[in-house]
Amino acid sequence: MSSADDTLAPTRRLVIVVRADPVICGHSGEARCLAEVALTRGFDDVRIVTWPLDALAAAGLPMKPLDRVLPYSPGITVERPDPVGDYRVPDGRHLSGLIGRLVELFSDGVPTVAMSLYLSPHAIAVQEAVQVARRIGPARVVTVAEAVGSDITNVVRECVNTGRFGAAAHILSVYLAADHCVAVSEYTRDLIVASAATLDGMHGTTFAQRCRERIAISYPAVDSWPYLSLTENRITGTLARRGLSRDGYVLFLSRIASAKGVDDLIDAYAGSRSAERVQLVLAGRGPHEAEVMARVAATGLGERVRVLTDVDDAEKPALMAGSAAFVLPTREQPEFVETFGIALVEKALAGGGPVITCATGGVPEAVGDTALLVPQRDPDTLRTVLDEVVCDWTPEQRAAAEVRARAYALRFDRVAVFDRLFALTEPPAVPV
Repeated sequence: MSSADDTLAPTRRLVIVVRADPVICGHSGEARCLAEVALTRGFDDVRIVTWPLDALAAAGLPMKPLDRVLPYSPGITVERPDPVGDYRVPDGRHLSGLIGRLVELFSDGVPTVAMSLYLSPHAIAVQEAVQVARRIGPARVVTVAEAVGSDITNVVRECVNTGRFGAAAHILSVYLAADHCVAVSEYTRDLIVASAATLDGMHGTTFAQRCRERIAISYPAVDSWPYLSLTENRITGTLARRGLSRDGYVLFLSRIASAKGVDDLIDAYAGSRSAERVQLVLAGRGPHEAEVMARVAATGLGERVRVLTDVDDAEKPALMAGSAAFVLPTREQPEFVETFGIALVEKALAGGGPVITCATGGVPEAVGDTALLVPQRDPDTLRTVLDEVVCDWTPEQRAAAEVRARAYALRFDRVAVFDRLFALTEPPAVPV
């Protein structure tokens, strides 16, 4: 990872607080995309402030292979502040270290945009640091708080359901204290407003109206180039190294977790016509890897199903482009709803077979009318649609679907998303 040149005083800084690479997470990729574009938009000090690797691993987050994480461009510094305090502060040491480093970055007078992805704990850390920095130094900070669905399902909605008014009020207050509030989809904004309205009805607060007035939409930023620049040789070479052939497999590539519907896909594939023609490749890491392996074994499909837990960013585009279909049967669960679907956009950019998914959360915003939508938790319908695509579609149908999907997905290219987002914070910069 590259570091910014500390010998020159910065004139314009961007700080992004997020769970950064090597976590397998769409918003880790989004942080990378925004940081890379910032270098072309006049920011001469770009920093991603995140957590120590051991803390990420201890949290059970799905991790990429460390030796294959793509390097950041020169000018981007990834900081992982050490914890502060000892064993007598069991849960706050890492957060204290994060806040302390942000105070240092915010209090030196450099004009700074500070963006947090996830309200809890990242927006909390930014808000705490800004308050301290403004008391002790010439802080010139504009804050952007980006909310994702799990901020609401894991924090606000859970607190509302269990009667924990204070925690829900705290996270919404922190969100609204930011200079600019954004959500990753219209679905996410509606979810926030609905949860805030429930809280208002219970406790007489006024969060919902302020959320309606202040939350803008900023879709996740995706780097189009690795997908649009694919060559046939690169696709063929990547597949050969994995023992795969073009259009010879159906691909799932996401976190291996219950909410992603991997078990529905395995059940749909078992007994399908597709299973006689193509393999099923399940790529990713997550908390349900053991359960998935057991379910695959129980189907008796043997080598027809491949589970890949070591796919890196460099080979992901080729695996997507070479697939006969890409299936993400995501489903709503109390703790998680797919509030956008970055992997669906990436697959559309890569080309290849069509996307099959479910119209949950913000997925319809990510795919428009370019994907085949099936009901969630419905393996039978999923099997029917999968067989239709793999066994019955003509080359002309596939080609037409590929063109339409790519054209729609380009609206989420990282440059366009960055420019729309940062137009909220300041006058447009002259591209470098």
